Amino acid sequence: MTKPLLRALAGETLPVPPVWMMRQAGRYLPEYRATRERAGDFLSLCYNPELATEVTLQPIRRFGFDAAILFADILLVPQALGADLWFVTGEGPRLSTVTGAADFARLKPAAEVHETLAPIYRTVRNLAGALPPEVALIGFAGAPWTVATYMIAGRGTPDQGPAHRLIAEDRATFEALIDVLTAATIEYLSAQVGAGAEVVKIFDSWAGSLRGEDFARYAVAPARTITAALKARHPGLPVIAFPRQAEQGYVGFHAATGADCVAVDDSVDAEWVARNVQPDGCVQGNLASRHMVSGGPALDAEVRRIRDALSGGPHVFNLGHGITPDADPDNVARMIATLRENG
Repeated sequence: MTKPLLRALAGETLPVPPVWMMRQAGRYLPEYRATRERAGDFLSLCYNPELATEVTLQPIRRFGFDAAILFADILLVPQALGADLWFVTGEGPRLSTVTGAADFARLKPAAEVHETLAPIYRTVRNLAGALPPEVALIGFAGAPWTVATYMIAGRGTPDQGPAHRLIAEDRATFEALIDVLTAATIEYLSAQVGAGAEVVKIFDSWAGSLRGEDFARYAVAPARTITAALKARHPGLPVIAFPRQAEQGYVGFHAATGADCVAVDDSVDAEWVARNVQPDGCVQGNLASRHMVSGGPALDAEVRRIRDALSGGPHVFNLGHGITPDADPDNVARMIATLRENG
């Protein structure tokens, strides 16, 4: 096993941690903007295997990351289940809503997602044949809770209030939605692995709005079910889980879910992560995305601090959230150079 990312995910402490960035293929890159313009719109780009392959490869060519992550979107799964999905320029995604049993009944079974998602699998196959031999390929999906929040509200919300209200008012429908999303996510990620993904990541971007028993039931339990099913189908598959803003919920998340790596956001200190999370396995993170905008000596210092704080165990260097469209590509190159200095 020579790929640095796979070595870290297997529990090896490397002298220089492997590095990639969430949303590394994105609007901060001029070459991405040009390719997206060719595609016409965001969803057309996601479903065009040739162009999606191209934008996935762009940051690898430019920066030499240790991993590429499939270019797609977490809301393709609800679309494959039969939800209407569109994007409003400057505002983000919109979906037809699931707010009761009648809406839920109109969704397709989880096993029927593959027809819609077939172009995504072709992108994965393209990438598996195009990446440099030392670069790992990451597949991904949204976690059931996070995807459900969009399906219930029909859009992103600041507090996931509509989903929390559905839990309070119609828990049976909410849990049925979580169950079908869990099953569909297993199907989707398994097909990505079959097409050539070497690692999968489960993004639970809104896990932090769950508390207590709801966190255990709707963040931990689905991640455990998905991870166990994928590892049963694909023995040895590394899984990265990202319960963003979980705070104390990060502690024990490896053991509770079976994930090989737990990604942490930048609301927790790397030193705290080293004491409380990294003893259980590989961790990923957690440079604040704002440093990709501001750069300078503060960027260098923070890269070194995080690298050094997590140097005692397996670590994948990354941001604490996705890179933002206003980031400077020169700061990305600077981050990587600082991370790899003397390495």
